[in-house]
Amino acid sequence: MKNPLFRHCLALVASICMSSLLPAANPIITDVFTADPAAMVHDGTVYLYTGHDVPPDKREGYTMNDWLLYSSTDMKTWKAHGSPLAVKDFTWAASDAWAGHVIEKGGKFFWYVPMNHKTIHGKAIGIAVADSPTGPFKDARGSALITNDMTKEAKISWDDIDPAAFIDNDGQAYLFWGNTKCYYAKLKPNMIELDGPIMTVDVPNYTEAPWVHKRANIYYLSYATGFPEKTTYATAEKITGPWTPRGLLTEIAGNCNTNHQSIIEFQKQWYFIYHNGGIQPSGGSFRRSVCIDRLEYNPDGTMKCVEQTTQGIDPASR
Repeated sequence: MKNPLFRHCLALVASICMSSLLPAANPIITDVFTADPAAMVHDGTVYLYTGHDVPPDKREGYTMNDWLLYSSTDMKTWKAHGSPLAVKDFTWAASDAWAGHVIEKGGKFFWYVPMNHKTIHGKAIGIAVADSPTGPFKDARGSALITNDMTKEAKISWDDIDPAAFIDNDGQAYLFWGNTKCYYAKLKPNMIELDGPIMTVDVPNYTEAPWVHKRANIYYLSYATGFPEKTTYATAEKITGPWTPRGLLTEIAGNCNTNHQSIIEFQKQWYFIYHNGGIQPSGGSFRRSVCIDRLEYNPDGTMKCVEQTTQGIDPASR
């Protein structure tokens, strides 16, 4: 094989074959900036809903106008579905497409998203709905579900952010959210109205980014703490608490002040999905990227600290 072109082709083929066997690298998406992941498993597919950082031109700050969607059947190869939802899809909203969450109930998909309200000062949480996990999504109410004048525990205008929905085994749905205070409330069966008062969760050093999941008979509430943010968590025997603090789940995300997690089980393996500022040289706190690493549990049900890696995960096996 003296032909250099032939040798080059063989080397290229070998490289492609080898790369298909390599673990997924972190960050998992490198062509755009993604943040605040919210993952959902539906019919054997992982749907990953993310924020979309637009690189600031003249100032350092968050510029986010829409949300993005990706899907995968192996947690390694991700298909882009573009932007199924944007601030402009809500007539009452003004700006700031911050961290949202999608959940399925009764064959419909509900996307809870925070934005600035046009007429009520501060952040507000709206809901979009679709018949498919990929959309099209439309405003489910024509108005916000939660506005800043409904929450009084935190004396700030941005406490109504980071919604995270959870449906318990009995079918009752809950919404958790908040910055500096963690709020929660029951949702009516239609998923677009509150069903009772807004309550607060008593956990230490809460900053933002709540995520609720259940494994066996234990409820887990993970959230960002401090600033720059780490992720910590608490457990409970009931979704309404009381919550027992369990400590650190993951350290500060590389090159990024914020930390926003999503926890799912897929193909009998648990995953911790988060963001960092790992795309270089341009990544940072306002140019974030989604990453995935394994999540493991101790025999007593507590979670092990997650190791944030650059090599990422192996493909999920079926």
